[in-house]
Amino acid sequence: MPFAEHRLIEPELLDDASVEDARENLVDLVRINRLFGGHRILRGIVSEFVRPGDRFSMLDIGAASGDMGAQIRLSHPNATVISLDRKYQHLAPAPKPKLAGDAFQLPFAPASFDFVFSSLFLHHFSNEQVADLLGKFKTIARRAVLAIDLERGPIAYRFLPATRWLFRWHPLSLHDGPVSVQAAFKKDELLAIARQAGLPKARVRIHRPWARLSLVAPVS
Repeated sequence: MPFAEHRLIEPELLDDASVEDARENLVDLVRINRLFGGHRILRGIVSEFVRPGDRFSMLDIGAASGDMGAQIRLSHPNATVISLDRKYQHLAPAPKPKLAGDAFQLPFAPASFDFVFSSLFLHHFSNEQVADLLGKFKTIARRAVLAIDLERGPIAYRFLPATRWLFRWHPLSLHDGPVSVQAAFKKDELLAIARQAGLPKARVRIHRPWARLSLVAPVS
């Protein structure tokens, strides 16, 4: 499929994959986060608020195998990170505490966590749904809403297929990777959605060459 200029949200195979295929895809996602900026960007945006020895809590929404939360535990050993994903089987490698749940119906009281975070999650939803999610995240965050997602563009769209010979990506990853990029955001799009969600202090940064965006939105 040729790259389209505007957001195009299509189903991803991971949503209905077998346990084995899902596991292989999640292994690829961890590799992508490790090699192409995800872990580094997360450590950077969290360091804007806390020092390595600080105590704080974070809810990682759409956590999948929990690799992003694991990075926070490594760099901030006094942090408490709760991993949440719609499918509990995706959370199998994630350390406790973890729970299966719907991001649109979060079972938490207002201001339950210092930070509410998501990685490669928001692009699965329409602009209206993303605004709804960010509004819910704001309600349960005491300090900030944080997110990392993809920057939509033709190079990122073609990256996984072009490097399949080198990294031996799983077929599910080769399908879902370009689909995710096509559903992703431009900087101004994500910023506008965040402000629509009631996050006037939000800022969005582009991280190249990794084709990532980070959203940092203090709530007070």
